[in-house]
Amino acid sequence: MNNLLEVRNLYKSIKGKEILRGVSFNLEKGKVLGIMGPNGQGKTTLLNVIEGFLRIDNGEIKLDGSNIGYVTKGEISYLQDINIFHRSMRIRDAISLYSDFFKDFDKDKMDSYLEFMNLDRDSKIKDLSKGMMEKFNLSLTLSRKAKLFLLDEPISGVDPVSREKILDAILENLSEDSSMIITTHYIGELERIFDEVLFLGDGKVIESGDAEELREKYSASIDEIYRKIFAE
Repeated sequence: MNNLLEVRNLYKSIKGKEILRGVSFNLEKGKVLGIMGPNGQGKTTLLNVIEGFLRIDNGEIKLDGSNIGYVTKGEISYLQDINIFHRSMRIRDAISLYSDFFKDFDKDKMDSYLEFMNLDRDSKIKDLSKGMMEKFNLSLTLSRKAKLFLLDEPISGVDPVSREKILDAILENLSEDSSMIITTHYIGELERIFDEVLFLGDGKVIESGDAEELREKYSASIDEIYRKIFAE
């Protein structure tokens, strides 16, 4: 087994509230992990501690054998559900700024994503719809040569046709040496790209494993498993 990411007995509290409670899982190289659960269950907090934005209270996180820290930050590409650019900037200026921060940014790859996503370099950030902004931010995130990609709700604001394009872009981006974690509420549309799934509830892992094995175990789709678990 060739694990890229190892999470062991992870605990995290924020303002006195325990958000993550003993979370453990592995993610192999070349695999896509879908993390699912209702709002407020700790999904985004989990991504933030993996990225290194938040310090863990207890537990251990290793990326390719190294503890999460300053070095690993440069090996993780994180799509957050926020806009980090000034609204007056044009797309081309935002790309230039982003590339200055990340040495592994591939401008040629970004060019191909701009064309694929039908994004105009001269458009201003303030004029982009929520869906267009999501496509732009995803393009930036996927244009890095990172070991681990973290995508927090990557298709929440885009139309069904654009979702298919985004799924295709995600699948084309993954290499044998990189892995990806996706949090989502659009399970039915995304589950086809998941190799592994993890259901997070009340800060704990309720169920996890190989996606196909779980389908066989429950005789149901991942979406149906989700509904069964969180309806009980």
